[in-house]
Amino acid sequence: MSIFDQVNDDIRAAMLARDKERLEAVRNIKKVLLEAKTAKSGAADLSDEDAIRAISKLAKQGRDSAEIYFQQKRADLADFEMAQVKVYDGYLPKQMSEEELTTAVLAIIAGSGATSMKEMGKVMGIATKELAGKVDGKLISECVKRLLS
Repeated sequence: MSIFDQVNDDIRAAMLARDKERLEAVRNIKKVLLEAKTAKSGAADLSDEDAIRAISKLAKQGRDSAEIYFQQKRADLADFEMAQVKVYDGYLPKQMSEEELTTAVLAIIAGSGATSMKEMGKVMGIATKELAGKVDGKLISECVKRLLS
C-alpha cells in the first residue's frame, strides 16, 4: 500500500474515531501530497520517495513553528504544532542515529574522494540524496562540516 493510500485510510479512521487533531494533521498531509502530485506535471502516481520528502518538509516546518512559539511563550500553539509533527513522523521512516549518520557520511566522503572543506558541496549533494527522509538536512550539514574540517 502506498503512503498516499495509507493517508486516505487514516483520514477515514480518524473521522470514524472523531479524532479532530489527528484528522487535521492527516488532511494536511493529503493536501501536501496532492500539491506534490500535481506539481510533477500530471504524473499518474506520487512515488513513496516523493511522499516521504513532502511529509518530512511538513514535519520540519511544524518543528520550526513550534520552536518559534516556544520562544514567544505560546505553549498552547507549540503543543498543537508538536502534536501534528508526531502524526507526520508516523509516516516517515525511522530517523538515523548520530553514529549511523557519521558512518554513512564517512562512506560518502570516502566514495567521493573529498578531502577538504572546499569539496563540501559535492559531499552534501550526494549525502542529501542518499539520506533523504532519514535525517534532517541540518544534521547532515553539521556532520559533513565536522568530518571534513
